[in-house]
Amino acid sequence: MTRPNLQIACDHKDLPSALADIKSIGEIVDILEVGTILLLQEGKQPVECFRALYPEKTIVADPKCADAGSTVAKNCKEAGANWMTCICSATIPTMKAAAKEIDEIQVELYGDWTYVQAQQWLDAGISQVIYHQSRDALLAGETWGEKDLKKVQKLVDMGFRVSITGGLNIDTLKLFEGVDVYTFITGRGITQTESPKQAALDFKNEIKRIWG
Repeated sequence: MTRPNLQIACDHKDLPSALADIKSIGEIVDILEVGTILLLQEGKQPVECFRALYPEKTIVADPKCADAGSTVAKNCKEAGANWMTCICSATIPTMKAAAKEIDEIQVELYGDWTYVQAQQWLDAGISQVIYHQSRDALLAGETWGEKDLKKVQKLVDMGFRVSITGGLNIDTLKLFEGVDVYTFITGRGITQTESPKQAALDFKNEIKRIWG
């Protein structure tokens, strides 16, 4: 079992605030994500800026692509992204088309996806998925629990590299002890703290404590 990565999700509403945060924590985290909200607000420029600042880091663009996979992925790749997200309801042809244009596709698990679909993604050569507690679900009072752990473990057993996101904090991490998580993704759990740099270090240290 390998130690999980730490990914920062930048869902800021403007580029200056995203850059202010990323410059304080970019060297600490493993993966940098230009989130959906930031992409919608600022287009490809945040991806270009992140790549210029951190040429060796893995950068994710998070458009949650549902269609036009080839075009969207090509644009993300040209801007500097290594990986791109597709929503789980996208068709297999859309995902395959996107995968031809960028290093890797990550499937975002929202709504009523099935393990039959998941096997189709694997058969198509897509082996990264992102398991969510959505922002709206968390606001409605949902929390992480045993039902989530069982789903994540089944995805791992199928052969996926599974990333975890949605309202994560330091205390959440221990719930996944013993699970082969690929990446923990957090945004506000770092950027909306008093010291984002210290929060990022705390996440990294807790991951190291649990996974070695």
